[in-house]
Amino acid sequence: MKKTILTYGLISGAIAALLMVGTATYFHKTGDTNYGEYIGYTGILLSMLFVFLGMRAYRENVLGGSISFGKAFQVGLLITVISCLCYVIAWMFVYHFIMPDFLDKYIAHALEQMQQSGASAEQISAQTAQMESYRKMYQNPIMRFGMTFLEPFPVGLLVTLISAIVLRRKSA
Repeated sequence: MKKTILTYGLISGAIAALLMVGTATYFHKTGDTNYGEYIGYTGILLSMLFVFLGMRAYRENVLGGSISFGKAFQVGLLITVISCLCYVIAWMFVYHFIMPDFLDKYIAHALEQMQQSGASAEQISAQTAQMESYRKMYQNPIMRFGMTFLEPFPVGLLVTLISAIVLRRKSA
């Protein structure tokens, strides 16, 4: 089980990390972040395809074609955790070396969008205060780690749940 989990978790994580580094580099050079969330979560979803593939490989190659929901969920969850850890490591690299000004740009962009949408000065002021508290929290590496881990994890958890339902097969 360890080999399958590690192999597919690292493949999933490598794909997520490479896509993140590539898109972060593009966004940093162009300044165009309009579709950043869509591109980011599409990359995460694509990388989580290997959660399904790993669960299926474990069922077919190790368990001889049958797997319970619980065992499939366990395998998928462990693959997801490894993938998410790779994602976090990649983000820490990107944040430190490629986009150390990410938070400044993100906050400026969010406040600019509020102004363009006609938000009141009071709403913008409240949002500014909230974003400053996030900035302070994000400076703590442990908080940054946790917040970054929680970006891909729900996607991986959902893929794991659906895959465990689809792939479960009782032995004959």
